[in-house]
Amino acid sequence: MTAEFIIRLILAAIACGAIGMERQMRGKGAGLRTHVLIGMGSALFMIVSKYGFADVLSLDHVGLDPSRIAAQVVTGVGFIGAGNILVRNQNIVGLTTAADIWVTAAIGMVIGSGMYELGIYGSVMTLLVLEVFHQLTFRLMNKKLPFTADISER
Repeated sequence: MTAEFIIRLILAAIACGAIGMERQMRGKGAGLRTHVLIGMGSALFMIVSKYGFADVLSLDHVGLDPSRIAAQVVTGVGFIGAGNILVRNQNIVGLTTAADIWVTAAIGMVIGSGMYELGIYGSVMTLLVLEVFHQLTFRLMNKKLPFTADISER
């Protein structure tokens, strides 16, 4: 079972690291290391939540809700993401990075729970959204649109 957990950690590090690499190449505050650590940490919390309490569960009077740990991961990662959001000169910066940190934690949790394909798809989709929408925004913001106004009286 330990080998399976190690595979989950490595896969979470790779999937989340790819997102972190994209952020690092764009010069964002949360880069490769941050995303790898968030992905691995989320995977570890998910593994503990699913498998870490087997000795306690054997007792008749003990019940366990594994979703409670997952819920706390979401809260903790929200705190990290909020630290990336800043207001500079009436502009909000860091919002996309905060959102991708949140998604990175979800990918780590998904892989940590053993749903490898979903985690890989989530990582690929996140990279596509970051790249495609970056290009789209860049093109729209730099495109000169013809504008005419008719102000004559009728």
